Amino acid sequence: MGLKQLRERAGLTQVKLSQQTGIARTVISSYETGRRDERNMTLENALRLSRALGCRPDELTDGYPE
Repeated sequence: MGLKQLRERAGLTQVKLSQQTGIARTVISSYETGRRDERNMTLENALRLSRALGCRPDELTDGYPE
């Protein structure tokens, strides 16, 4: 499960997730659409997103690395 699926499972829009994490909506969108490689996100962003979504940071990247 990747970032988009986790966000949708949590019932959040990109805007709400952006507000909760302080990460720009455009950055979240870029991770979800592949314009930015989510495996290369900063540790700070990974931690912010995982806290907001109630998941482990590795779940944001479909379990990479396995």
